Amino acid sequence: MADDAEVPDLSEAPVPGPEDELAQEQQDDSGPADRTDAEGDPTSRAECDEREEDGKGYDDLRRVLGQRVYNNFYGAVDASGAAFGFGSAAAPGLAPGSVGSDEVDRALRYYLPPQPCFHEALDKLRSEHLVVLAGPDSSGRGAGAFALLREVRGERTGLRSLSPANSLAELATASALKADQAYVILDYVGEMNVDAVQAFEIRRLSEELRRKGSYLVITAPEATRRRLALQDHCVPWQAPDPLELFDHARQLAPSADIPPDVLAELLERVADLRRPADVVDAVTGLADGLDTALKMLRDNEKELVRNWFREEPSAGDLLPLAALAFLEGIPERNFEKASVLLGIHVRDWEQTGEIPAAEPDATATTALRGVTFEQTRARWKERATGLVCTERRPGPGQDTSRSERRLVFATSRIRALVIGELHDLYGYELWYPLRQWLSQLSRLPDLDIRTEVARGVALYARHALAEVDENLLQVWADGLAGQRVTTALTLQFMCDDEHLAPQALNLALSWADNRGPARAVTTAMALTGTLGSLYRLEALNWLWFLTNRGERMASAARRSLVLLLQTAEQEPARALFTLRYVRTRVADTAQRSKARSLALRTTVQLLAAERLEGPGTLAAALLRDTPGSARHLGLLWVSVLLSVCRRGAVRALCQTLAALRDDPSAADAVRALGEAMRDGMTPRQWQALGNDLPNALRHPDYAIPGTRQLAQVLLGSLRS
Repeated sequence: MADDAEVPDLSEAPVPGPEDELAQEQQDDSGPADRTDAEGDPTSRAECDEREEDGKGYDDLRRVLGQRVYNNFYGAVDASGAAFGFGSAAAPGLAPGSVGSDEVDRALRYYLPPQPCFHEALDKLRSEHLVVLAGPDSSGRGAGAFALLREVRGERTGLRSLSPANSLAELATASALKADQAYVILDYVGEMNVDAVQAFEIRRLSEELRRKGSYLVITAPEATRRRLALQDHCVPWQAPDPLELFDHARQLAPSADIPPDVLAELLERVADLRRPADVVDAVTGLADGLDTALKMLRDNEKELVRNWFREEPSAGDLLPLAALAFLEGIPERNFEKASVLLGIHVRDWEQTGEIPAAEPDATATTALRGVTFEQTRARWKERATGLVCTERRPGPGQDTSRSERRLVFATSRIRALVIGELHDLYGYELWYPLRQWLSQLSRLPDLDIRTEVARGVALYARHALAEVDENLLQVWADGLAGQRVTTALTLQFMCDDEHLAPQALNLALSWADNRGPARAVTTAMALTGTLGSLYRLEALNWLWFLTNRGERMASAARRSLVLLLQTAEQEPARALFTLRYVRTRVADTAQRSKARSLALRTTVQLLAAERLEGPGTLAAALLRDTPGSARHLGLLWVSVLLSVCRRGAVRALCQTLAALRDDPSAADAVRALGEAMRDGMTPRQWQALGNDLPNALRHPDYAIPGTRQLAQVLLGSLRS
């Protein structure tokens, strides 16, 4: 992986191959495998079947990611309780890359350094140029890292966030770090390789930082303090006192006078807060009125959920609510069937009367005896008053005449609170059959059910990540296509929590190499969508690495690269980054090598890809809506036109021109595309394209008014 995963120099323009003329018409190698060639070979036939199943999995992914991307861009988004996701901004520094000084200013607007840990960390950073802030999640570690780097680098200093999956030993190399820089790694997840970072390598990193006048702050969970290699650099981190932070923030955000009795209640409730972000929210909430601030602090939703569980509900009430936590929003008729299945799993578990040897340390804190299977719909009015409601809505792509009843939680936050209470109150006697039930659901053909299972498991991972990893994700990642899709979606939804996002990346990458082709395909699936958007360079590097592995893994990786670009259609910066990455990778391959052949196959698939939602090719949409894409697309087209993939490249170019034919503003984009292609081709190659493209446009699919005119605009650029 080392050679394939090196970070390319994305600032250099790729140099086209040395071919002087367009290749003669040859068999295009960008098409799917020919199953007839494998009919006499059982091994090849089995591989074709596996790739076909993988293809069905990618169809499912496209459906889910398409709905998620476009719902977030064009519909109302309820982001309450979520850290980020498609359509909302990531926490500062979470996505690797530059963090501007304005972003740092916003993150530190109400910052109060906790003592004495802040001064201890500052002294260590100044002396060693490296410090690790080890403490609980949501204790202000990220803001603390920003504040420390500001202290040593100056007020208007920006910083650079590095990937949490980075190897600290590799960072110590001379080329990895630049001089006079401020670096941060948020929520460091540890080393990916078997060989753990040793103490001398950490010292080497510290010396390299000191030599270059740069500084690195790492934030990590409390368990990091037990790692021998990092012990000397760790500082136990804690949140500031909530009342001190409340007073500090009130001075920076003055509000109206607060009556003494109301202030007393405010202070009493603020004293119980453990997250600095919640304290700041309480202060900023005062601007909306005392009632709003008190309502937020009283946290009626949390109290409502806790009160429901304090009444020790019967299994007949508990099991449907537990089922809903993992199946919210599916049609009620489907939910009832799934809820009955959960009851059957619990009954079967009770009848065994023993603990499976696989999990001998299981304990039960709340008994679940006397299971019933009552599913009277009217019972929901008394079963979960205030927690659950019903609504009628159609499924995706259906009109209102197909709407049907669905059970949903009163708010999105209640679902997460219910899963938290289930984890805190109930033990093995509930969770063992619940996990068996979830595994059964992960194999169902119903994509809506599997998507909701993934959402629920992602919420459960906030409380029991090790259990989710060992008992669910690792098994599903090597399972059937539907289970692998469920695993990939779970990792996507885990990215909605800023502290789980690095863990999701770590899990995905742990299956990429030497863990079997099925798990590698799961990695490729997981690196699409939110995960690939957040950790874009890691995703592209690993997917490119997989395109050079076995054909099953390579095929999956190419599909994932296409999906990454499709989901970036509404994000110009990410789309341009992806195009530039592929363009540079193609340029770095040797002519007539196997690596170049594989790179060209990937390029043809990208250029011919359809949009995730809506008609037309993705290249046409990027040319129309993403300034700067014409140059990258033009040079990519040149690379495949000057190869045995020429036929696929010409076909993709015709499809793109046909998709743009009705857009009056497309002429400028097509002209820019032609100019980029002209710059990458010789006069003889221009002339060959000028002959071949009009011939290809005679095909009935492209012989449409307007397409030839656009072709003339493009060829006019080539002939000028």
